[in-house]
Amino acid sequence: MIEASNLSLIPDIRHGFFTRIGGFSSGVYKALNGSTGSDDDPALVARNREIVTTSLGLQPHELVSPNQCHGKTVITVGDPWEDRDAPQADGLVTDRRHIAIAVTTADCVPVVLADRERPVIGVAHAGWRGALAGIIESVLGAMEALGARRETIFAAVGPAISAAAYEVGPELRAAFIEDDEESRRFFTPAKRAGYAMFDLPGCVVAKLRNGGVGSPEHIDRCTYTREDEFFSHRRSTHRGESQCGNQISAITLGPRAFIEAA
Repeated sequence: MIEASNLSLIPDIRHGFFTRIGGFSSGVYKALNGSTGSDDDPALVARNREIVTTSLGLQPHELVSPNQCHGKTVITVGDPWEDRDAPQADGLVTDRRHIAIAVTTADCVPVVLADRERPVIGVAHAGWRGALAGIIESVLGAMEALGARRETIFAAVGPAISAAAYEVGPELRAAFIEDDEESRRFFTPAKRAGYAMFDLPGCVVAKLRNGGVGSPEHIDRCTYTREDEFFSHRRSTHRGESQCGNQISAITLGPRAFIEAA
């Protein structure tokens, strides 16, 4: 798994942007597929997710992720749920220990957040639809509702498709610019007339900064081009594959975290 240096500075916070390496799945899902919504063998997905939870020092049932829908809904997690009962959302926040909150991605941007002074953590799944809808602002607001402060939140933007591999149409570009004129800088001309290359991770980093988060860390690894490390929905689509796996990004409060603050 890949760790962000800023989040690693917070005592007892455990987090990771997991790759596709090291799991039990095969074929297009090889190997650490964490998606419960795929057509992969559910037993193998469960074993893959157990790798994630044990890496974070927790039990398998303590990992929760939402049924992602490319929106801006955020759930405040109190108790773990069964995978089959996962609510529709694209963000999770919690102030509970012994719970790992997670999102799964295969080109979209995973964001992991933690308040460095208070026991509040969050995760977000930011595809272009969610980024445009306001998932970043929603997660920050939900963390504030649990007592976090934006000026003390550390955030890390994980591996996602890079601008060099992400060609988009004129309608998508126009939608972002209409929402925020500053978004122009995340689009550069593509080879095809009228199309653009979109820096989605850079856009998400900017939204974090605009939301009051200082110096978000960007783990700049392209999911499309680094096939040995990451699943990529767009790469699979270009190959005519109907399915692909998803990597997991997760964070948990350690059992001793913030004892003095509490």
